[in-house]
Amino acid sequence: MSSHRARTRSDYIFFLSYRTRWTDNDQYSHVNNSVYYHLFDSVVNTFLIQQCGLTSDSAQIGLVVSSHCQFFSPLSFPQVLDLGLRVVKLGSSSVTYEVAVFEEGKDAPAAVGGYTHVFVERGSRKSTPMNELLREGLSSLLSTNESLESKL
Repeated sequence: MSSHRARTRSDYIFFLSYRTRWTDNDQYSHVNNSVYYHLFDSVVNTFLIQQCGLTSDSAQIGLVVSSHCQFFSPLSFPQVLDLGLRVVKLGSSSVTYEVAVFEEGKDAPAAVGGYTHVFVERGSRKSTPMNELLREGLSSLLSTNESLESKL
């Protein structure tokens, strides 16, 4: 994870813009750490909906099994942020995402984090291989330096 600080915009494939809100700030006048996980969820699910056919009633859903975030510089309202997304591991039923949070116009991230989704059948919650459309979409985010396999 120490290399996360060295990431730049060019390391990410998909971007989503986010305008911070007054309520994102905490008592220290910066974006509260919990908000970053909302940002991660927003960029990942926007991609899954737009590029992978995910809907609110999809038979397959992703459950978060781990998450992390490293903070490098503070952000605050009214900044506009750019959320960069890429896939760092892609298995048959799981994917690990990496998200970088950039201040608009900056090349160095203010934070880098992400999480791992395990895809399950909606009703049984049992792990299941990703459908073709989902896997194809996520493959398009796979960094060329990263792995096609994971343990899940």
